[in-house]
Amino acid sequence: MGPSTEGVVRTELQRAHAEVPGRLIVQTLFRIPVGHESGRHSHPGEEVGYLIQGDIVMEFDDRPSLTVGAGEPFLIPPDVVHNARNVGDVETRMLSSYFVDNSRPLVTPH
Repeated sequence: MGPSTEGVVRTELQRAHAEVPGRLIVQTLFRIPVGHESGRHSHPGEEVGYLIQGDIVMEFDDRPSLTVGAGEPFLIPPDVVHNARNVGDVETRMLSSYFVDNSRPLVTPH
């Protein structure tokens, strides 16, 4: 059994309709406790992220994993299944902004 998703919290900070019809801009603060993970999921649009604190390994179904540390950005294309795993010794905090299809849920678990 792998790391747990227990204690993982996504807090929505802001949401607005984009100038592009049918698109939404959503910004979140995402926290992952030490030794835990987000769980495999996807988003219906781009995720532009910045790791505020901690260290993660971003695991993908269709590409090599990406290691991201505090102060580093990341970009995940639309509908790409991924899992953020906290591999550090502090809670991971990341700021993520999404440019998504407003007719679909922000997060789809896989």
